[in-house]
Amino acid sequence: MNSKSLEELRNKYIQNPPEGMTAKLVKGMTDSDLLDMHYFLTEDEDWGGDETEEGFYIDIFQ
Repeated sequence: MNSKSLEELRNKYIQNPPEGMTAKLVKGMTDSDLLDMHYFLTEDEDWGGDETEEGFYIDIFQ
């Protein structure tokens, strides 16, 4: 990810920090930590639930 994209992402989380964090904590994060946080906050957004994803999974809600 280029530096402009990282700065935009950082500014997004500074303006609206995730629950349990502050803008100050986001400002002090390394680029790697920022990307990790973003991944974990958005990893399920692409999955609509109705679509079948490739791969193996266990449905525990049967």
